Amino acid sequence: MQTPSAVQPRPPAPVPPDQLAEVLERHVRWVKGLPGGMRADLVMADLEGADLAHRDLRSARMTGARLVKCRLHATNLAGADLFGVNLNNADISNANLSQSDLRGARLRAANFTEAILRGADLSSGTPAGPKRRNSVLESPEREAAQRQLRTSVLVQASQGLAMGEPSVPTDMTGAILRQAELSDADLSNGILQNADLRLAVLVNTCFAGARLNGAILAGARLTGAVFRDAELVGVGLADCDLSQADFSGALMARPIDAMGSEIQRAIFDHERWIDSMGQRGQRAELDGIDLSRANLRGVNLSAASLRGANLSGASLAGARLIMADLSGADLSRANLMGADLSGANLSYARLADADLTGVRLNAAEIKDPNGRSTGRSWASNLMGADLTRALLTGANLVQANLADAILLGTVLDGANLTGARLQRGQVTFSGIRRR
Repeated sequence: MQTPSAVQPRPPAPVPPDQLAEVLERHVRWVKGLPGGMRADLVMADLEGADLAHRDLRSARMTGARLVKCRLHATNLAGADLFGVNLNNADISNANLSQSDLRGARLRAANFTEAILRGADLSSGTPAGPKRRNSVLESPEREAAQRQLRTSVLVQASQGLAMGEPSVPTDMTGAILRQAELSDADLSNGILQNADLRLAVLVNTCFAGARLNGAILAGARLTGAVFRDAELVGVGLADCDLSQADFSGALMARPIDAMGSEIQRAIFDHERWIDSMGQRGQRAELDGIDLSRANLRGVNLSAASLRGANLSGASLAGARLIMADLSGADLSRANLMGADLSGANLSYARLADADLTGVRLNAAEIKDPNGRSTGRSWASNLMGADLTRALLTGANLVQANLADAILLGTVLDGANLTGARLQRGQVTFSGIRRR
C-alpha cells in the first residue's frame, strides 16, 4: 500500500474563465442526457472567488478544489464529489448539497444559511470509503486513481501525518449554518467550534466525537441527533428539546458555580481586585488548578497567576487575561475566541488545537496605580508554546515573542505579526499553513 509520504500533492490549478464556462455548459448537458454533454471534472481546480451561484453542478467531480470565497448561493451540488475541498469563507447559502461527499473538507467561516445538506457525508476524510447513494459508478482503474488522488489531497490538507492511511476531520469552525437542513448528515469527528447552528434541522444527524465547543444550537431540532462522545463545552442549547437526542459520553462545560467554593471565591475576589484597582479583593493565585472544561466565558482574570493550570477544553471566549501568567498551562482545545491576552505570559503553554480567532496577543500598555499610561508596554510571551494546529485567524500578535514556538499546522490567516519574533535571529513561516 502506498503511504501518504510517497504521494506528491499537486497544488490546485487556476481555471481560465472561458474554459470554466465550457465545463459548466457541458455538465448541464450531461445532467440532462443531451448530446455533447460531459460530467464536470474540476478536480484540484483553483476557483477562488468564482461566481457559481444558481449553477447546476449535481454529481460534479471537485475533489480537492480550491473554492475559497466562492459564491455558490442556491447552487445545486447534490451528490457532488467535494472530498477535501477548501470552501473557507464561501457563500453556500440556500445551496443543495444533499448526498454530497464533503469528507475532510475545509469549511471555516463558510455561510450555509438555509442550505440543504440532507444525508451529506461530512465525516473525517480517508482515501477509501463506501460509495454514496446515487453516486456514479466508476471502473476499478478509475477508483484506484481516485484513491491515490484523495490520499494526495489529504496529505496537502494536513501536516505531520503518520504512516498508513491519513484521516483529516471536516473543519467547519465558525461556519454559519442557521436554518440549514442537516437531517441524516454525518458530521462524526468533525470540528464545529463556534459554528452557528441556530434553528437548524438536525434530525438524526450524527455528531459522534465531534468538537462543538462554543457552537450555538439555539432552537435547533435535535430529534434523533447523536452527540455521543462529542465535546460540547460552552454550547448554547436554549429552546432545544434534548429529550430525544443522544448525549451519552458527551463532554459538557463545568459552570463556575459547580466548582469548589475556593475557586469561586478566588475568581470573585480577583474581579473585585481588578475593578477597584487593587483596593479591594485580592489577586487570584490559581497555579496548577484544574479548570478543564470550565465555562469561563467573558471572565476577567487579568494579571492572575495560572502557572501550570489545566484549562484544556475550557470556554474562555471573550475573556480578559491581560498580563496573566499562564506559563506552562494546558490550554489545548480551549475556546479563546476574541479573548484579550495582551502582554500575557504563555511561555511553554500547550495550545494545540485551540481556537484563538481574533485574540489580542499584542503588547500590553503599562499603567501607573492611578490608571495613567507610563509610555511603556509589555510584550506577550509565547516562547516554546505548542501551537500545533491552533487557529489564530485575525489574531493580533504585534511584538509577540514566538521564539522556539511549535507552529506545525498553525493557521495565521489575517494575523498581524508586525514586530513578532518567530525564531531566534530570523523570521520564518516554515510549517505554517496560511489558508
